[in-house]
Amino acid sequence: MAKNQEEMSPIEMKVARQVEYYFGDHNLPRDKFLKEQLQLDDGWVPLETMLKFNRLKSLTTDSTVIVAALQKSKTGLLEISEDQAKIRRCPNKPLPELNDEYKDTLKHKSVYIKGFPLETTLDEIQDWLTGKGTVENIQMRKNLQRQFKGSVFICFDTEESSKQFLQRSDIKSFKDNEMLVLSREDYHAKKIEEKKQSKAETKAKARQEKEDQQKHAEEKEMGLLLGEQTGCLLKFSGELKDVSREDFHVLFSGHGKIKWVDFTRGAKEGTLLFDGNANEAFDKAKEANGGDLKIKDDDVIWEVLKGDVEKEVLKKIIEAQQESYSRSKGKGGRGRGGRRGRGGRNPGRTQYQGKKMKFDSDDEDDAPATTNKRELEDSGDAPAAKVPKTENGS
Repeated sequence: MAKNQEEMSPIEMKVARQVEYYFGDHNLPRDKFLKEQLQLDDGWVPLETMLKFNRLKSLTTDSTVIVAALQKSKTGLLEISEDQAKIRRCPNKPLPELNDEYKDTLKHKSVYIKGFPLETTLDEIQDWLTGKGTVENIQMRKNLQRQFKGSVFICFDTEESSKQFLQRSDIKSFKDNEMLVLSREDYHAKKIEEKKQSKAETKAKARQEKEDQQKHAEEKEMGLLLGEQTGCLLKFSGELKDVSREDFHVLFSGHGKIKWVDFTRGAKEGTLLFDGNANEAFDKAKEANGGDLKIKDDDVIWEVLKGDVEKEVLKKIIEAQQESYSRSKGKGGRGRGGRRGRGGRNPGRTQYQGKKMKFDSDDEDDAPATTNKRELEDSGDAPAAKVPKTENGS
């Protein structure tokens, strides 16, 4: 970068900065076209060729302006041929070796700035940076459509320059836009943390969606079951001190198949779920017992449930069946009877499980992990794809 810039006109300053960028440490290693030109004449490149570079051509089409600008520049990066028709990078300033040490140095010299309006130009960013430190390179970060993303990486000449830049108070805004300014190290640490958070949120979202889908399926299944099973519930109540669930199976044996007994020993009421019409089973059992259906000589009040009451009770029974089935499946067996909500032991009958339901334990694997896409950002360290003509910071 030029010193004694008061001797240079504004256009000469821009020209010198642009040409020195072409031959600089950041662009030259990845500029295939320019490297090919260097092989033709011991590193010399005709100014006529340089004027074919779009950004330089937009600044000037006069080779004498280039010569004058480079003569006034104090960086010592380039030298001009005797006939002032060619330029080359000074042989005593070789390109650095692109090793880990060099990349680490670049990282410590670089800062990340976000908040520029998307229509911001490179010239505007360069003007904003004027007087804020010696800048080696400006990388305008772009998306796949080559559109500016509103953020840049700035590489300074030294790590100390980058630290001093970060401490400035006049870098917090650009055209009334609030700017985020971080060291490159802090930027990468921030991105790693954001990726972890995003991954956790994605997993949580997938898990929630899975649970919602399962809940929806269960609610749909419940609706179907409630619609299919009507007139199948028989409620009973009375002094049932010594009555067990097995006693109800004995009482209705041969009259109706009981699928579920919702009763706890010692309770005064409960409900029977029949595999068929509860009223028919009740009538048959009543007739078989002389018109007075008792259980262990205890008087019982019997009621076939209907309407909303039937649906509400049936819903609770189905939920209890599903819970019992899920628990027994999780234990690897059928589970034990004896608690409210389970059907009790009866080797001669088929345990009711309802329709096939989907439980958490049915799926051994979580939702498929999404393929990690490479972050659509140019680190600025690796060579770019084939670029016939490169521009400063683009």
